[in-house]
Amino acid sequence: MNIVILGLSITSSWGNGHATTFRGLVRELNNQGHYITFLERDVPWYAGNRDLPNPEYCQTELYNSLEDLKNRFTEEVREADMVIVGSYVPEGVQVGEWVVKAARGIKAFYDIDTPVTLAKLERADYEYLHPNLIPTYDLYLSFTGGPTLDLLEQKYGSPKARPLYCSFDPTLYYPELVEAKWDLGYLGTYSDDRQPPLDKLMLEAARQWPDGRFVVAGPQYPASIKWPKNVQHIHHLPPLDHRSFYNSQRFTMNITRADMIKAGYAPSVRLFEAAACSTPIISDYWEGLDTFFQPGTEILIARDTKDTLRYMREICKSERKLIGERARKKVMARHTAAHRAKELVSYAEELMTVQKPFASSPASVSQAL
Repeated sequence: MNIVILGLSITSSWGNGHATTFRGLVRELNNQGHYITFLERDVPWYAGNRDLPNPEYCQTELYNSLEDLKNRFTEEVREADMVIVGSYVPEGVQVGEWVVKAARGIKAFYDIDTPVTLAKLERADYEYLHPNLIPTYDLYLSFTGGPTLDLLEQKYGSPKARPLYCSFDPTLYYPELVEAKWDLGYLGTYSDDRQPPLDKLMLEAARQWPDGRFVVAGPQYPASIKWPKNVQHIHHLPPLDHRSFYNSQRFTMNITRADMIKAGYAPSVRLFEAAACSTPIISDYWEGLDTFFQPGTEILIARDTKDTLRYMREICKSERKLIGERARKKVMARHTAAHRAKELVSYAEELMTVQKPFASSPASVSQAL
């Protein structure tokens, strides 16, 4: 297939989780024989922090404005077999309206922020998606599964809502035999809603266990935060350092955004990346978590500070290793970027049976699929 993706960013992972998601998906689509053009708005905060300016597995183009996008890439969008618009794309509503009118092939919306998107729609915040746009997309790809998919179809009129969860790259995330620097670590950008559970489940544990070694990595934490003396803060950790970060922890902490807890069935990419490194995960709880990992044997659930401290103090090294290995086995079997690419293609094949043929010739489409 010839696929055009308009996403927040593939060139810069600074302050966003979109780039790593798109990189894995696009690379695997390319490996499976598809041709991808990625269109990205050129914005200052990513321009100064591009850790992958020219991905080798796709044609990446930067545009300066909506007008520039239309003037330069209307033909590519019109002739593509599938056009995917991502969440948080600048002027996403106008971009989506243009895509729906211009594209001849499958038109899809990829929501990497589904619970956040739905919360925004409920309060009439149409930053990158309008309710009227949802029925015009042939396919709604969601980072969140479960009841949310029914909501998208029944309330918002999506013709087809399907899960396309986050994923990880097994060539980047795997176990390493290194000495543990920290007893517990956390990787995540600051957010107001995540800070209270982070404080309850991790920082308070650090205060109560002064001999423990803790680390928080991520940008945008306010200067007003008073970190316990045994908590190291790393302001930004590039993706290439994530594997080493996870492998240097005895346990890693997962904290979920409030909107994602409310929606359920919304795994974070950090869950899959940490699991791929066989690092035992201590996580807050949300509905649907047990459809991804089995609590107690593949993941540890913490509801308060006592739970966190109990896991760190009482679980022996051999049991800790088994928990990590079980989680790794699960994600390797279900949640790699290659799995997601195959799922996306299967959704396209499903649509081909009920829609007009792709813009490409039938022979070329058959060969690509």
